[in-house]
Amino acid sequence: MKKLKNKNKLISLINIRGYLIFLIILVLWKVACELNIWSSYILPPPEKVFTTFIRMVKDKSIFFHIYSSMRRVVVGFFISSIIAIPLGIFFGIHNKSYEYFRRFFDFIRNTPPLALIPMLILWFGIGEKSKIIIIILASFFPIFTSTLKGVRNCDIKLIEVGNVFELSKNQIIFKIIIPNAILDIVIGLKLALGYSFRAIIGAELVAASSGLGYLISDGKEMSRTDVVLVGIILIGLLGILCDYLFSIVVKKVGKGKMVEAYE
Repeated sequence: MKKLKNKNKLISLINIRGYLIFLIILVLWKVACELNIWSSYILPPPEKVFTTFIRMVKDKSIFFHIYSSMRRVVVGFFISSIIAIPLGIFFGIHNKSYEYFRRFFDFIRNTPPLALIPMLILWFGIGEKSKIIIIILASFFPIFTSTLKGVRNCDIKLIEVGNVFELSKNQIIFKIIIPNAILDIVIGLKLALGYSFRAIIGAELVAASSGLGYLISDGKEMSRTDVVLVGIILIGLLGILCDYLFSIVVKKVGKGKMVEAYE
């Protein structure tokens, strides 16, 4: 019991230290503004950025931009998941078939989705389709490769036990292989969500009339550095929130094991 309490105290201390860096950055930011190291045009003081954020909350414009970005992320992420997970399972089971597509997947995986923005705008216009496709391309491979890894790494002894109990091929897939791969799949989803945020912001910087990326781009065009910083900070906070929520899911799926998903 005492060891458990000490462990909880240690975890709490680590969590506090993790947020301490933000306080240090805030203090350094304020000091830099007070010493006029940079002009307020280049680096507005923290209180100005906070005032701008409050104003955008009051006129509700910030909620509109957050909703636009989150809706695109959720739609693209969902479509990517329902495509990547079944494909990962299929190619994990049929390894020989995957060899025919390996080089093609490697080519697409190594092509940055943002590099395709000009072509996607030409093909699909500047509407929602091009932005959602960019999210799909960005989030597909973390999910696909994690699923593929989870299926391939299934313990052969478990499959042998299934054969001993005369389970059919489908029963082995759904009762042994897929449950064994669930943790890898969830980790892949967590990584993919981070890639989705990065991709949508890039897409909105180029062609959008709403969203956090558009907010940053519009702030730049209007020479409003405070608006740009509000957009950047909100992106980071939303990313931390989504990452935290997925971490809870990963821990539950991993039955309390400390599992990290590194990008």
